[in-house]
Parts: sequence; structure tokens; C-alpha cells
Amino acid sequence: MKRYDAVTLEAKWQTRWEKDRLHEARDFDPRPKFYFLTMYPYPSGDLHIGHWYAMAPSDAAARWRRMQGNNVLFPIGFDAFGLPAENAAIQHGIHPYKWTMDNIARMRRQLRSMGAMWEWSREVVTCDPEYYVWNQWFFLKMYNRGLAYRALAPVDWCPKDHTTLAREQVVGEERVCERCGTPVIKKNLEQWFLKITAYADELLDFSGIEWPDRVRTLQENWIGKSLGVEFELKVQGHPGVSFRVFTTRPDTVYGMTFAVLAPEHPLVDQLTTPDRRADVEAYKFKAARQSDIERLSTEKERDGVPIGAFAINPMNGEHAPIFIADYVLLTYGTGAIQGVPAHDARDLDFARKYQLPIPVVVAPPGWDGRPLAEAYLGEGTMVNSGPFTGLSSREGWERIADYMEQRGIGQRKASYRLHDWLISRQRYWGTPIPIIYCSHCGTVPVPESDLPVRLPEDAEFLPTGESPLKLHEGFRRTRCPQCGGQAERETDTMDTFIDSSWYQYRYVSPHDTQRPFDPEVGRYWLPVDQYTGGVEHAVMHLLYTRFWTKVMRDLGMVGFGEPMLRLFNQGVILGEDGEKMSKSRGNVVNPDAYVNSVGADTVRAYLMFIGPWEGGGPWNSRGIEGVHRFLQRVWNLVHDTTETGKRGNGETRKHKARGPQPETRQSNDGHELQHWTHKTIKKVTEDLEGFHFNTAIAALMEFVNYMYKVKDEQAGATPWREAVRSLVLLLAPMTPHIAEELWASMGESYSVHQQGWPSYDATLARAELVTLVLQVDGKVRDRIQVPSGLTDAKAKEMALDNEKVRRFMDGRQVADIVVVPGRLVNVVTK
Repeated sequence: MKRYDAVTLEAKWQTRWEKDRLHEARDFDPRPKFYFLTMYPYPSGDLHIGHWYAMAPSDAAARWRRMQGNNVLFPIGFDAFGLPAENAAIQHGIHPYKWTMDNIARMRRQLRSMGAMWEWSREVVTCDPEYYVWNQWFFLKMYNRGLAYRALAPVDWCPKDHTTLAREQVVGEERVCERCGTPVIKKNLEQWFLKITAYADELLDFSGIEWPDRVRTLQENWIGKSLGVEFELKVQGHPGVSFRVFTTRPDTVYGMTFAVLAPEHPLVDQLTTPDRRADVEAYKFKAARQSDIERLSTEKERDGVPIGAFAINPMNGEHAPIFIADYVLLTYGTGAIQGVPAHDARDLDFARKYQLPIPVVVAPPGWDGRPLAEAYLGEGTMVNSGPFTGLSSREGWERIADYMEQRGIGQRKASYRLHDWLISRQRYWGTPIPIIYCSHCGTVPVPESDLPVRLPEDAEFLPTGESPLKLHEGFRRTRCPQCGGQAERETDTMDTFIDSSWYQYRYVSPHDTQRPFDPEVGRYWLPVDQYTGGVEHAVMHLLYTRFWTKVMRDLGMVGFGEPMLRLFNQGVILGEDGEKMSKSRGNVVNPDAYVNSVGADTVRAYLMFIGPWEGGGPWNSRGIEGVHRFLQRVWNLVHDTTETGKRGNGETRKHKARGPQPETRQSNDGHELQHWTHKTIKKVTEDLEGFHFNTAIAALMEFVNYMYKVKDEQAGATPWREAVRSLVLLLAPMTPHIAEELWASMGESYSVHQQGWPSYDATLARAELVTLVLQVDGKVRDRIQVPSGLTDAKAKEMALDNEKVRRFMDGRQVADIVVVPGRLVNVVTK
């Protein structure tokens, strides 16, 4: 028997598939289209087992769709911009482009070893000007529609190196610069934003798409829509100066006893009195040292300092001291809040700390007029609220909102936790923002005819990490496209999430030089039918790509508003110790080593067998050995019955991992084997539909175990040939190489991946079988397994066709046939 040499046969078939362009999807094919996409990788240098865990099952599902008769597009590319490439330039003197492209070349080889049906002719690499020119084109379209704008925003800043830092470059609880150890502060810089908030309400609508509830909830919470009233607070002694606050409880406005500004609020310096200046500056510096997450932590004690100014309550004219406090963020809401301590737990803690009044303005049921032990957040009766006293808080909410709107104090409004997308990065390795600054013309967009604005290849990378674009005179100095005078380019580059917000559209026609993609081809393929990837992208990438698609719709580029119709989130593959894989733990699994020993099919099958795909699980080196033995058994089973054409002598070797064991039944003339074949086809079909790869493989293991039990009796018969053929077809999506080799060994036409998916007979697949006793003249001659509910006529037919029954009838004629449904058939002879 030919030996199962996985490494050799996998290389053979990968070469053949690529030569034959087997995996290319044709535009405008008459078959139903199916656009299957899995998240593209960042070219970090090596394909790790986490990539395999995300990609191999996705490939299996895409292959299954193709075998079902779909024209499947399954593209691949590289998310090629990012900070690690710039760090490599600083630390090792390697240009980011070379570092990135070298890594891509290595990862291409590794991706090919997976045997996936990637369509390499549609590959996109986002650091290629052929791609990022369209990032710039989209930016200009958004700028012209008022969706891209420039405003002040805080960044992490190293005061020693005089440079901005990415989040990853701020380390430790003390928040220091990873390069020099200097304490990091927040600093306001003019930066570019995209107005994602203009689509906030639309982004809360998930109708028409099948996305996991968890992702929907995360996005809903991230957007954080609240209905309330935004109103103006004037400042005592500062005519014309005011700030706005938002509240979801206008019924409590009479209870305001203080107001809080974010430390970064532009009014703080103007309103701070001289005697408070030192404390305010010290507090501002302390707040600037903290991350937003730290400032908003519920475990952190609330504190602040008064600035010496007072806000005027517009409802009763009372004065309330103004504080700055780090739990108020300039980037959230209006950057200011009213303090109503009797009806907000956070405000109550703050008021008690600074001995501020705590008047009750919404009385809980049965309130006796005494101070509240804790903040009352529910509905009640309004008290101490001027003309609104005595109203229910629900009615008071509406009446006070009406009062404010009628007098121009405020207006009803929806507030969102979501804020606009800050896309500026003070980095080199990203898409240059196509803006020019002219002393005469102001902010001028680069004309579309001048795109792309290319990154200079001769950039100099300093140890401080400061962006080389700022220091590159050839890049920075330019001419104004309007007046022709001296001008400067924007030196910020775009957030790399820009690249992944629309990459699925570029795959449609990746080399189009006239537009982001061909609209005719787009109408055929788009939108994406199935997307797979990690849930960790729920509120960044997956939110941004929905926003981007809605903008494209409004630009008239697509006729839909959602980028992906269905989404599935896989889990995380852990180290053998059950911990997240990391070099420091020494538990990283190198897939190349396994591919070069047991083969890609074994790695693929093991990752799918390890447990529910959405759940993840730990790597187990013994488990992968068991899966390899299973494929070896499949190999032996098929070759033993196709090469020799004889019934084998069974399997005598013992194997530790054979999967679930089949029910033990006495063999028969093929009906039971047909039942096993059809129930396995049904099971695997349903499991692949739901991404239940682990139970699909378990069903195949059980099927193979059963086939070994009946091989001596059934090999060579029609039901056996159907079973073997079905087994190979069922394996093809998950283990494509061994399936192709076995298919060829069976003399079938190339390729197994161009065959239709096997269908099943629901009656034969029915799970319940019963034992039917066959008698001749009252004596038991055989027992066979038949589907429950078998008709009397079919039972008689099967009895008369049975070889043992015919032998014991010995040529005598049938006088009668007695049927006890589901139990026995007795043939009475003359």
C-alpha cells in the first residue's frame, strides 16, 4: 500500500492548484455568488498558530460553499501599515517598506502552506500607493462633505523627546515613555477627525444583518445613546461667557449645587481666579498623566479642585461653584457636567468630599423630609423645584424641557458616548493626509489629480520616535495648489484602521487605477456574504467599516448600507498551559514545524477538532497526534479498498484516538451502511453550515470507525463505494490535500474541489434503526437493521431479497408472509 506522505503530496497539490488557477473566482459567473472574507493579517513576520486558527476553518467553510454550487470569492491581503515597522526602522535601521515587504514575502509562503483557496491574483497590500491613493481619495470626498475636519485633541506626549506617543509606547502604571522612561503627559494638538457621530443613529440599527449579539451589544454600548436636554450655564461675573451641559434628568436641575469642567476645557484658564491658579495647574498636570481609562475607572475616588468661578443655575438663579475633575473628559459630551448630588451616586460622593449642599428635588415614595442615605435615582414627586414642585418626576421631565426650549435656555437632544474618529497619527508609516497649509489660502485639499501624496523613501528615523515627515524638507515644503505660493504639507498620517475600513471593496478589482473599485464588478460581488474574525475588533474595525460603507452609500458608490451580511467570531487558541501564547511564557506554537512533519491537513483538522470554534481552547500536542492517526486510518481505508479491489482483512493495529465509537450492530446487506453514510452527510452538512467543525470531524471519525467494522463484508459493494466516495467529499473542505490525493487514487475526475457536495436521503439518514428478525417457516435465519417506520410492503421486499432467506427457502414457493411491524418477517413456504 502507498504510504501516506503528507508533506510531499501537499506540496504536489498546492503546485497543481496554483498552476491550474483552481481557486480563482470569475466575475459575472452565472452561479450564485458568495463573497467569503476573513480578516487579513498584519505582516508581523511569521504566521503563528492564531492565524491558522482564524483562517483554516474559514477556508473550510469557503470550500464547502463552493462545493454547494456557489461562485466563491475568498481573497487575501495584508494590513501593512503600522507602528512595528517604524520601530524596526528606529531600532535596526531597516526601512519600514523593506521590513514590511520582507515579512509579507515570508508570510505568503506560510499562507500557501495552509492549502487555503486564497485568490492571490486579488491580493491587496495597504502600504502600496496603488492602495493608499484611495484612502486619500476617500478623505477628500469626506472633507468636501464636511465629514473630515480639524480640531484640538489631546495626545500622549513625551516632554523629553518632544514627540507624540502611540498607546503601546506608554508603559506601566506610572505611564512613562517606553524609550526614555520620562513620565508621559497629555497635550492638545490640532488633529484630523472623521465625523462618525453623524451616523450614530444608523449605526445602532442592525436590521438586515446577522451579527452576533455580543458584537451588537458592544457597539450599542460604545455608541451609548442617551436622550436628555443640553442647556447653557452662564458664569457669574463673566458677561457673555457660558458653557453647556447635558443631562438625562432635567427633572433634577433644581438640585444642582456644583458644576465640573474637564481639566482640558478651554474655559478653565480664563475662569480660574489668581488665588486658585497654583492648585488648578497642579491638578491639570496630574490629570494629564492619566489615561482616559484610568480617569473613568469606577474604582477610582472622585476628586477635583474649585477654580474660583461660579455657574448660574438658569432655573432658580442660584450660584454653584465650578470645579475641574479628571472624571470629566473633554472628548465626551460637552466636556462639562452639572452636579446633582441627591440623585447621582458619583455626584453624591463628590459633594460629601467637598462638603457641598445635597438638596433633594425628587422625593422617593414615603420620603420623610430627612437627608437621603444614598442617591435616589428613581422616579418620584418633585420637591424644592419652584413652580414644578408637586409634579411627578416623569411629567416634570417634560415640563422643564419645554420651559428650557421656550426660553432658549436649552433643547432636547440625543447625546452619544461615541465621539468622532480621531485619525491623525504623528507617524511616518501610514497614509499621508492630503492637506496643504498655505499662509494666504488657509487649509487646502490636495487636488485629486495630484494623488497619491507618496511617503518619501529617504526618510530619516530618529531614536526619539519623532515623525520623519516633520523633518523631511522635500516632503513638507510644497506649493499651494490654489495660489502657487510657498506652503506646507500636513505631516500627520492616517490611523491604520482607515485601511481596513474598506479593503473588502478593493478586492473586487484590486488593480483599478481609475477608482477604488469597478462598480459593475462591485454590483456582482458586494456586499460580503460572510465575514469571520475576532470579537476584539467589535468597536473599532467592525464599527468603522460600517460607518465607511454608509458614507460610500451616500456618495453613490454602493446601493446598500452594511458591509457584511453575516459575521462569525472565532475564539482564541491558547498555549498548551492554557494561557495566552506569548514568547515570554515560552508557550508559542510554531505551525511550520508541524506542517513540515505531519502536514497542513493534520494541523487544519486538529484546530477544527479542538473544540467549538467560537470558544477557542488550549493547544495539545498529543491531540494533534491523534488527528494525524485518524487521517492515516482514512488513507489506509480508502487505499485498501480501491487499490486492491479486494476485501481487506480488517484492521488489527490498535490506535488510541479513533474518535467516538459507533453503535455496535450486526452487519447486513448494505442498508445499515447506507444509513451511516446518509446520516453522516446530513450531520457534516448541518455542522459546516453552523461552523461546528469539531462535531463535523467527530462524526467523520465515527463513520470511519464503523466502516472499518464492516469493511470485510461490504468492500466492493455499491453501498461501500458510495460510502468511500462520500467520505472523501466530506473531508475535502477541511483536509483538502489528502482528499484530492484519495480522489485521484479512486480514479475520479480532477478536482475533488470542483465536485458537488454529496446529498442525503432524509429517510436513510433518520437516526433510529430497529432490528428486523427474518424467519423462514418460523425459524430465525437473519437479523438486519432497518429504518424505524418501515412499511410492511418494504419489509416483505427486503425479506425476500435477503440472501440467507432465499437460501433457506430452498426453491420452495411462498405460501404467506407474516409481518410484525418493526420486529419480524416470517416467510411461510408451501
